[in-house]
Amino acid sequence: MYSSNTPPVIVVGASLVGLSAALCLASHQVPTIVLEKHAGISAHPRAVGFTARTMEIYRSLGIENKDPAPDNFELKRLRVESLTGKWFEQTSWSDTEKKRDVKEAPAPKHQRNLSPPKKEYSASRGTALPQDKLEPILESLALELGTDIRREQTVLKVEQDQQGVLVTVQDSHGKTNQIQGSYLIAADGNRSTIREHLKIPRQGRGFMQNLHSVLFRAPLEQYSKGIVQFDIDQPTLKAFLVSYSDGRWALMFRDDIERDDTALISAIHQAVGDSSIPVDIITTGRWELTALVADTFQSGRVFLAGDAAHTLPPNRGGYGANTGIHDVHNLAWKLAAVLGGRSSSGLLDTYDPERRPVALLRHDQIFVRADYKVHLDAKATVGEKIDDDAMEFGQIYLSNGFVGLDGDLPRARKPDEWAGQPGTHLPHFWVERDGKRVSILDVIGQKSWTLISASEEWETVLLGVNEKSRNTIRSVRVDDQLKGFQQAFSVCETGAALIRPDGYIAWRSKGMPSNAVDVLREVLDQVAFEAGFTD
Repeated sequence: MYSSNTPPVIVVGASLVGLSAALCLASHQVPTIVLEKHAGISAHPRAVGFTARTMEIYRSLGIENKDPAPDNFELKRLRVESLTGKWFEQTSWSDTEKKRDVKEAPAPKHQRNLSPPKKEYSASRGTALPQDKLEPILESLALELGTDIRREQTVLKVEQDQQGVLVTVQDSHGKTNQIQGSYLIAADGNRSTIREHLKIPRQGRGFMQNLHSVLFRAPLEQYSKGIVQFDIDQPTLKAFLVSYSDGRWALMFRDDIERDDTALISAIHQAVGDSSIPVDIITTGRWELTALVADTFQSGRVFLAGDAAHTLPPNRGGYGANTGIHDVHNLAWKLAAVLGGRSSSGLLDTYDPERRPVALLRHDQIFVRADYKVHLDAKATVGEKIDDDAMEFGQIYLSNGFVGLDGDLPRARKPDEWAGQPGTHLPHFWVERDGKRVSILDVIGQKSWTLISASEEWETVLLGVNEKSRNTIRSVRVDDQLKGFQQAFSVCETGAALIRPDGYIAWRSKGMPSNAVDVLREVLDQVAFEAGFTD
């Protein structure tokens, strides 16, 4: 696919998003070099909650969720005086549900099943895996697939022209070196050197406050009763206590006060309500609570991803790290198609119009929710709160990479409400394969163009399309699940949908067109950017 002379894609940053980018690119056999200024993975866990959509992506990359949340899992957060003191009310993953007193009695058994079951939008489950445990997995897999990861490399300068990028780096001994690449992904964090070098401004709520945290080990499970998040609410201590479910806890202070080890241990004891608990401090941190989105995610051959593109404060929707992972998953297959000579560089121009509106909507939704409303200006316009499932599985892409879009469509809906709308992600439904019940997402995969249909007539159509196309479309028949297919895509028995390599619906046909080969050929020209190929 790629010649030995193909310049690599350069990824700056070997944290969560950078390593995810490297693994996504490696899965497409794209030569990749990762540059990281630090010697190793951070000791601080940082992100811990990875959503079902993220786990779908990781599953396609060979990472199995060994500790998924159970079907009836509910992430609870409690406001408490201390772990051993008064417990006030609890909320769940989102504050869309009414707060409930923790002492409230459960409903009688005969009333518990009166409400309809929760709609199933994915076969995957979210997981609570600390970032410092996930990053070594990503790095190991990327290395196995041939990624070149170089640590203690500080980027000094980035230059680009129509042929590629040139990156000047300095190692830990002060030696400088230049590396040539085809494109560059800047995943170098909130204070991105690359973004600053390109002079790309950012907009949003901006800086809110500095926060301090302490990571420690302590036997607190005897007090937590399975809850992993606590808002500590005392006159002299306002803090957030979270468990990483491996013996480690973090206490995050809502102030900018420097504390020595003695003061930190005292604060931990105060949050627990027991001064006899042994505490082992692992590390401390200081970070900015900031909400900003870059004005563009692309500048020529350079693409921003993760915190470099959008700094979103930690929230119960998991918008920060998860959004960055989705960024690079969107970008990697496009780089692979362009470098592989199957698409023109116009395909890469869809990255910004697809991903930046997602970041902007998530920025706004953070401040619609209760946790961050306090940070809004009193005169700020507050939008409507969007359902969690719509935000997770139903945000639409509006770009030239789709056929059948309407500019007046809402930014997000639940997958069943979209019903196969181009620009949205392939909806999950079950099919039978080799006597097993599997998700259609696993059947489709996330590496090639796929036409999903229930009619064998489309296979003949594909023969006529593929013989003249740079991009090969594979066929997936779902005649064993006709009803589920028709319902999911709002098509008749002879309908079909063209799915992009990242699982998004590029085009949908309600039935079989009379000139199906010509229609599909024209569609593929547009959505794969084959028409007028000049690169």
